[in-house]
Amino acid sequence: MADNSSHAADVLIIGGGIIGCSIAWRLAHAGMRVAVLDRSEPGAEASSAAAGMLAPLGEMVEPRTFSELCVASRSLYPGFAAEIEESSGHPVGYRSDGSLLVAHNEKLEEELAEVHRRQTALGFTLHPLTAAEVHDRSAGLSPQVRSGLFVPGDHWVDNERLMRALVIACQRAGVRFEAGRAVHKFHTQGDGIESVATENGASFTAKIYVLAAGCWSGEIAGGLGIPVPITPCCGQMMEFEAPRELPFALRAGMHYLVPRPDRRLLVGTTAEYTGFAKAVTAQGLLSLLEGAVRLAPLVSEFRFLRAWAGLRPDTADHLPILGYGEIDNLVFATGHFRNGILLAPVTAEIIADLILKGSTSRPLEAYRPTRFRESDDRVIG
Repeated sequence: MADNSSHAADVLIIGGGIIGCSIAWRLAHAGMRVAVLDRSEPGAEASSAAAGMLAPLGEMVEPRTFSELCVASRSLYPGFAAEIEESSGHPVGYRSDGSLLVAHNEKLEEELAEVHRRQTALGFTLHPLTAAEVHDRSAGLSPQVRSGLFVPGDHWVDNERLMRALVIACQRAGVRFEAGRAVHKFHTQGDGIESVATENGASFTAKIYVLAAGCWSGEIAGGLGIPVPITPCCGQMMEFEAPRELPFALRAGMHYLVPRPDRRLLVGTTAEYTGFAKAVTAQGLLSLLEGAVRLAPLVSEFRFLRAWAGLRPDTADHLPILGYGEIDNLVFATGHFRNGILLAPVTAEIIADLILKGSTSRPLEAYRPTRFRESDDRVIG
């Protein structure tokens, strides 16, 4: 049955994942009336499907400005997590024990050496480890491990718990959630959006609109004639019950093990460009198992709990889309690819500043929504 109701807010956020909800929470605390539309349930897509690694220092993130943004957001996380816990009354599983990167072949050894060289040159602390030192820190790893790198500044969070707590915190701050509201059409007037209509016939009006719909942002922006090339990247995950909790996250190349409360252990991940198909496949699970067992053979004896898949929003240059674009009252906060959980605090800060103050101290040139126009000579390759 069509819903012909109409709803008004100061800010209407399209997308109820961790990015949209973090922005909503900040704006609500600033006294704004905020509504969040989501095509399904808040946090039901990529935000709950991720591993929750907050690990910008263990990777060679490019360009430099993006690396700095990732590190800045990780630095905001202790306060962000504490605020959400206090506001919601629920733990979010934030851990600052560090990450252990290991190499079991020459290629990975070279990559770890380069990560260490680059990050220490920037003033960060990373500890190279011999094979013996790696095994002293974490029992049960493969005897093929040749060396390692301990990164105390790389943390992690239980993103499922964080997402649930964030929704509660938003509700307590007065944010109105509208679940099952897929955007159907925009009504514009002059250079701005006047209202949004959903597929079930509801209409929503606001002074400012924020597009934070992850993989669906491109399709939604297309309804306004704005090119936002976002491609879904499917990632499969598995979860096991371990005999004891790992002291920190472990990673070897693309394969990682992330501890969770109650002796749960996450194993990830794949990167598949298969459109909006979100499936757990035999090939994907085999890849995960092989990578996990190569890293820690004992995983083969752990009790299997579940497997799932999620869609990450990738962009043409793998960078997020942030800020105002061609429409006066539309702000973009999407395309975070593999870093949505990590970048939630800094994205919320940036978008809240733009809406409340009209500017932000963070440089946004690399993330401008208009960079995908073919006529823009400054497109980042």
